Amino acid sequence: MEGQNVTKITEFLFTGLEANHSQVPFLFILFVLVYLITVVGNSGMVALVCNTPHLQTPMYFFLASLSMVDLCYSSVITPKMLADLVCIIKSISFIGCALQFFFFAALATIECLLLSFMSYDRYVAICHPLHYSSIMTKNKCLWLILVSVSVGFSQSSVQTKCIFSLQFCRLNQIDHFYCDVPPLRKISCSETFHCDMVTVFCVCCFGVGSMVNILVSYTLIVSSILQMKSATNRGRAFSTCSSHLTCVCIFYCTVFFIYLRPPSSSFDKQDKVASVFYTVIIPMLNPLIYSLRNQEVKRVLYRLITQCFSTIL
Repeated sequence: MEGQNVTKITEFLFTGLEANHSQVPFLFILFVLVYLITVVGNSGMVALVCNTPHLQTPMYFFLASLSMVDLCYSSVITPKMLADLVCIIKSISFIGCALQFFFFAALATIECLLLSFMSYDRYVAICHPLHYSSIMTKNKCLWLILVSVSVGFSQSSVQTKCIFSLQFCRLNQIDHFYCDVPPLRKISCSETFHCDMVTVFCVCCFGVGSMVNILVSYTLIVSSILQMKSATNRGRAFSTCSSHLTCVCIFYCTVFFIYLRPPSSSFDKQDKVASVFYTVIIPMLNPLIYSLRNQEVKRVLYRLITQCFSTIL
């Protein structure tokens, strides 16, 4: 690499969602509504769990933690994306890009681990109900949360250092709407094999590893449920897992689609659609899925809404 061809990049330019000018108002309003629902839904779920005594159980403790992660996760990406929709020049500083990627990668890993720990919680509740209280203690749940946060930020530090140690020459346009590995790797003029291996290792270790734990947990759960003699008990057991399983399927399908494919020279529209779903839509869906499919949460919400209306009237 000739020295004259290497310049220090101080900012990056996003191509954004590449929407037609006529589509911008619609997309802006749509994503503002999605973000508002995300903020209200996730913060509401945290408040609901924290302020309802009979929801002070490990399952809801993990659910509140997941909602907090989703709230932060969406806030790392969505506000900047909304601003860029109405801006002509969609720029971000080099430091800003590194920080955005750092928190994005950390929160995504924390979400993977939380979903894995939630499957373990459901396994203990269904397969070992008599020992549930002694196994899933408050201290153990707290330690699992701390482990997920520590691991998330540790691996993110490694990935961020690797990606932003690459050389970026004259080309500084990121074909995306946020800072992520594939489009950054594409514009680097350095050898990216080492960073590719780091990314694959992190995704396989924490993404695939968490998914394997979930699959093992649910294999044991299904086996235990099928052995139950009462249809009512089987239905109740399946209903406690359905919300979590739905969130897991949506989350992991998009993660593996984006990060575990062979490297490509292009980053086309379907990649951006998957990224929008992964970073913007999923954080909104999680609290809605748990609210609509969880009978206990629905009962608490109904009671709160009824109390609010009775107070107003």
